[in-house]
Amino acid sequence: MDTRVGSYVWIVQDDRVLLTHFRSGHPRAAAGWTLPGGGMEPGEQVTQTALREVAEETGYVAELDELLGFNSLHRSAADNWLGTGRPYHFLQIIHRAHIVGGSFEVEIDGSTDDAGWFTRDELADLDRVSLTDAALRLAGWS
Repeated sequence: MDTRVGSYVWIVQDDRVLLTHFRSGHPRAAAGWTLPGGGMEPGEQVTQTALREVAEETGYVAELDELLGFNSLHRSAADNWLGTGRPYHFLQIIHRAHIVGGSFEVEIDGSTDDAGWFTRDELADLDRVSLTDAALRLAGWS
């Protein structure tokens, strides 16, 4: 089994949540709106990953507030878009955070192709990934 740990942030400012748009580039990996964040690099701590990813994907500098929760994603070997032919388990750690600096800038040449702030009402019309729905439940926004 392939296992990957990712760290993500839930940031709300002025009653709007910050989301990024994941472009998968692979037919079995769903594109859609997600939380800023991503997979841990070798040697990184979970908190370092969350802060690095939000800066890379949105241009903002964030500060973590608290652990919001976890999401666990499982895929069969046939649906493993990493191409290893093994089942896949992705543990997604979600922190509540707030912006302390930086300026809004969408990542170029990464896995993110857009970012934005969305109200609760606007979320209904977005094509979201399962992580976003899990965070909505954990944060009490669903």
